[in-house]
Amino acid sequence: MRIGVPKETRAGETRVAATPDSVKKLKKKGFTLVVERGAGAAAHYPDEAYTAAGADLGDSQAAFGCEVVLKIH
Repeated sequence: MRIGVPKETRAGETRVAATPDSVKKLKKKGFTLVVERGAGAAAHYPDEAYTAAGADLGDSQAAFGCEVVLKIH
């Protein structure tokens, strides 16, 4: 199953629905994750941290196109 993590768009929102650590845990359970490029920037998680954790980077369409979408708002 694919899980998408899009960038938060609400003004002032600095959180992200998945951290690199939670991506690692979900990958171990067999999920595939697609994180929108820059989704973790406001929370100080660079794209490289997500790819190192095993996520694929994509655009918002790729993140929202997954079977499950994790989002704060």
